[in-house]
Amino acid sequence: MQGLHLTADLRGCRCAPTWLLDAAALGRACTDAVRAAGLHPVGQLFHEFPATAQGPGGVTATVLLAESHLCVHTWPEQGAVTLDVYVCNFGADHSGKARALMEALLALFEPAEVQRNALQRGAVGFATEAVQ
Repeated sequence: MQGLHLTADLRGCRCAPTWLLDAAALGRACTDAVRAAGLHPVGQLFHEFPATAQGPGGVTATVLLAESHLCVHTWPEQGAVTLDVYVCNFGADHSGKARALMEALLALFEPAEVQRNALQRGAVGFATEAVQ
């Protein structure tokens, strides 16, 4: 059950609005990034939320991986995104692939600010680390 869980909170995203608003386009970008990182998608769900008085609706993109999961949530009215990449390391260490996937998504959204965290899950005496 050991694995690496990476999260990132992005603010001031300077990407094309499509990546924050269009579930189908974001879903394709996510699955392409998953494959490019050497991970294996086994399922997916991409959902667009309706606009509200606060602004346009965001998107949730979830890709189930043979190695675990990727989740992306967008808040276009705030130019914000949260990213969640978790890989189990059963049978092989997929940590490098998780980091590559996170870097690809950061490049896609072009954030002005990023707060990152990394958690080694399932390890005896587990630890968390803030990543800059």
